[in-house]
Amino acid sequence: MNPPTFNLHDEEEDSASYLLLGEGSFVIDSGNSRLKQLGYKQELNRSLSAIANFSLTFSIISVITGVTTLYNTGLSFGGPATMVCGWPVVGLLTMIVGLSMAEICSAYPTSGGLYFWSAKLCGDEWGPFASWITGWFNIVGQFAVTTSIDFSLAQLIQVIILLSTGGKNGGGYEASKYVVIAIHGGLLLVHALLNSLPISVLSFVGQLAAAWNLVGVIVLTILIPCVATERASAKFVFTHFNTDNGDGISSKAYIFVLGLLMSQYTLTGYDASAHMTEETKDADKNGPRGIISAIGISVIFGWLYIVGITFAVTNIPNLLSENNDAGGYAIAEIFYQAFKSRYGSGAGGIVCLGVVGVAIFFCGMSSVTSNSRMAYAFSRDGAMPFSSLWHKVNNQDVPIYAVWLGAFVSFCMALTYLGSEVAFQAMVSIATIGLYIAYALPIFFRVTLARKSFTPGPFHLGRYGVIVGWIAVLWVVTISILFSLPVAYPITNETLNYTPVAVGGLLILTVSTWILSARKWFKGPITNVDS
Repeated sequence: MNPPTFNLHDEEEDSASYLLLGEGSFVIDSGNSRLKQLGYKQELNRSLSAIANFSLTFSIISVITGVTTLYNTGLSFGGPATMVCGWPVVGLLTMIVGLSMAEICSAYPTSGGLYFWSAKLCGDEWGPFASWITGWFNIVGQFAVTTSIDFSLAQLIQVIILLSTGGKNGGGYEASKYVVIAIHGGLLLVHALLNSLPISVLSFVGQLAAAWNLVGVIVLTILIPCVATERASAKFVFTHFNTDNGDGISSKAYIFVLGLLMSQYTLTGYDASAHMTEETKDADKNGPRGIISAIGISVIFGWLYIVGITFAVTNIPNLLSENNDAGGYAIAEIFYQAFKSRYGSGAGGIVCLGVVGVAIFFCGMSSVTSNSRMAYAFSRDGAMPFSSLWHKVNNQDVPIYAVWLGAFVSFCMALTYLGSEVAFQAMVSIATIGLYIAYALPIFFRVTLARKSFTPGPFHLGRYGVIVGWIAVLWVVTISILFSLPVAYPITNETLNYTPVAVGGLLILTVSTWILSARKWFKGPITNVDS
């Protein structure tokens, strides 16, 4: 069926709900129409295509970023068997979470995403409280994600400098924590500047980022094992289980579940497609597509990357040793030694690390984009201090103050690294567990309070929606427990997993703020147009 068209002179219709077809005709954009039905004006520039929406989310997931920075964790807890076999399991369960989110996104395509979903699914009585909790877990989780990504890039840059100046065993330069923080601040500054540009520019850069991630995975997956003079056997890659982690853990089952965290840490951030829906054409269809396609392609290419790199692994203890040339950064050591063993110089490996660095840079840029849209929407409903400021958009339809807020808060979170690495790790642990709690809350409300009242959008799971939703909720509960388990024994102040403390602190803060103040004035999403 052809979409309904209208003549240019139908002036009583809301012009923001149409996209120009040509020769005096317009077509209704379904995302725009749905946004108006939900009670919001179209204030952002709706110009992102389905590909652009996918690209921004795919570059945030960025399997090159996650696998590279967390490969040490994978090697320590189970090694090749856990990484290669655990990744598809985590990928499948992540897709189930994504499918449930996509279904809700199709019904409520707004930049507020998760907190707006919770409000609508819980109704008038519980909606404001559910919205408040979901929103704060989501936005603090996003701040932590941006902190973690740009800090990971700062550390990789430090490793590249170390290897370029001779490596740890050759007198290379080892940057202090203050230099790392300075690099981190510089990266956030550049990302904030880029996100101050119009969405059309970010759309182009986002698609470039997606292409870079895809091509980068393919090139590194093939190149590294081919260059390496010593390669692991297929049996080693697919079946070797490493229990020698040096952390006092002997239980194979315990080691295996801890090893799954590498995969789950990587496969996150796909709520970005939901937060970009007010800038995406036909968002009630293309938002869900962005979530599902970004997860699916990330799972496939991430597994290929893990398998390819692991074929170049022959000495796990050396890769994890802080005395190797890369200072214990496993993948950096793999790349460097692969080229050095064949060509007598590790320069090629450093170039490969540069490819990874560019991917992480794009990842951080897209994270700031998503973060700013969440802050824009949350402040639109008055949930944040100085909301009127963070909700402002400039003459290029960019929530400019929200962009710089995200960069500033992320930098402040990273400053904890100067005082205590343990405190810093607790802070950034909210990046994954905080986000997944925010993912699970609206799904839980959809399969309980709104089980019979939920009205799906164009994308829906039909009769399977409830069972898929329950599996998603149970998986988030499971990984929340896994993220909280001790990762080393005996347990001391330095080895204690402070994730429950950080997440519990956030929960106490949000609930107490609600009881003492917010319940008196925060009423959930506030419409600014007539439905």
